[in-house]
Amino acid sequence: MIYTDLQMPKAGDRVVVGLSGGVDSTVTILMLKERGCIVTGVTMALWKNDLPQLPQTVVLHDSCYGPGEEADIEDCRAFCKDHDIPYYVIDVKEAYQEQVLDYFKAEYRAGRTPNPCIRCNRFIKFGALLAGIEKIGIEYDYFCTGHYAKLVRGQQTIASLYGSQASDSPEGKACPPQIAGAFDSTKDQAYFLYRIPSETLEKVRFPLASMTKKEVFAFAREHKLKAADREESQDFIPEPYLDYIFSDKPSIPGDIIDLDGHVLGKHRGIEHYTIGQRRGLGVSAKEPLYVAAIDKEKNLVVLGKDSDLFCQGLIADDIVWPAAYDPNTSFTAQVKIRLASRPVTAKLSPYIPGPGETFVGKPYLVTFEQEQRAVAPGQSVVFYKDNIVCGGGIISKALKSL
Repeated sequence: MIYTDLQMPKAGDRVVVGLSGGVDSTVTILMLKERGCIVTGVTMALWKNDLPQLPQTVVLHDSCYGPGEEADIEDCRAFCKDHDIPYYVIDVKEAYQEQVLDYFKAEYRAGRTPNPCIRCNRFIKFGALLAGIEKIGIEYDYFCTGHYAKLVRGQQTIASLYGSQASDSPEGKACPPQIAGAFDSTKDQAYFLYRIPSETLEKVRFPLASMTKKEVFAFAREHKLKAADREESQDFIPEPYLDYIFSDKPSIPGDIIDLDGHVLGKHRGIEHYTIGQRRGLGVSAKEPLYVAAIDKEKNLVVLGKDSDLFCQGLIADDIVWPAAYDPNTSFTAQVKIRLASRPVTAKLSPYIPGPGETFVGKPYLVTFEQEQRAVAPGQSVVFYKDNIVCGGGIISKALKSL
């Protein structure tokens, strides 16, 4: 497949930019303004300020959701005032509570490991925020953010990506925008963006796609931007608040066992554990042990050796395809099971559910060419061809053997 980059905003275009107060979004909007675009800055208001005040001795790192939001908004407002840029704050608190926070808690309590950033991008940054912009009457040609990713369009139909046996459904005739990896592979965020619908991507652009982080900081320092001295967000929620997030329901303690069923200790609630975890288990052993499985029905945390964490495949469901086109065929792609993992070649095939199995939408079986470590249900598996996203879904089951 031959791809062309989607055109970036040009002089005179009306561009809304999502601002966080960080260096990436700040550089994005200033670059566009210098290019001659008619820019407007918007920030999401997420923080409900409904968690307890922490002692002053507790140091909070900057995060997506936390008490630092008010200061971030004031920084954005001051920056926009200094550069004569219209600025708005869009309240998305209720949508964030429902789509991200409630989802986050429910998934952990189900023994799964959610990715709140992916959920937020789909339903908040490129969902509720855009709806809020339209509600207050802001018209725009493009919506831009400081993500490190690129948007491209194939010169052939999307169906041609998946082989001659791919479905002949009408959606396959489209040539939708697709997310590609950024030039700076160390900062590439395509994995986080895979769930954004193709129709939304038509008006989205990522101006930092061809820049390195070093170049972004150089631009910020050259323009004497306050954001150049700011730390990047570290977490979804500051760690000291995590226990408060789950305090709406009492945790249910249970047994920690090994793969043979021997009781090794007690856990404080399965929502506090994730696949591959080693620290904070509270058990002693002759060799390192890791969380190998979480059994919600029996309220068990199962530990194993490092070698017990490897899987030959997985079943993915709740899958998102470019142009909503399901190829309904087997095909080969590169897949990533988490942001930091290296892509691995895998075969993907439609999966026929067995007795008692239930899935969200049509599931696919993903068979790795090389075994993968710590495949965590609830996380995302993203499919790539030539470093371009061609689909992705939520890991429903990890398969030790096939």
